[in-house]
Amino acid sequence: MADLIEIKGIKSFGYHGVLETERVTGQDFYVDVVLEVDLSRASVSDDVADTINYAEVTDLVVREITGDPVSLIEKLAGNIADQIKAAYPQAATVSITVHKPQAPVNAQVKDISVTINR
Repeated sequence: MADLIEIKGIKSFGYHGVLETERVTGQDFYVDVVLEVDLSRASVSDDVADTINYAEVTDLVVREITGDPVSLIEKLAGNIADQIKAAYPQAATVSITVHKPQAPVNAQVKDISVTINR
């Protein structure tokens, strides 16, 4: 299957991190979602019921980012992937990348991210 739904750069503010300061001050997180799903039916019917509603997926991601804090972005990515798989079993694969550009490291970096595939 080669059909994909991609949502890039979902931005929201969360309090995730290992350090106490991250859980107090928070920071912006960005999430990319790639869903492999058969879109042949939707491409003919023109009906949102025959696809995965990307507005709903975006809302789900924002809820996870703004929800209960976790220590690792690996956990956040896994939670998002698991929630999407549960809500949309028609997705053959789910790939979630969580970006944490303000991660507290001892060097200047453009971005730090993890990607989870389910």
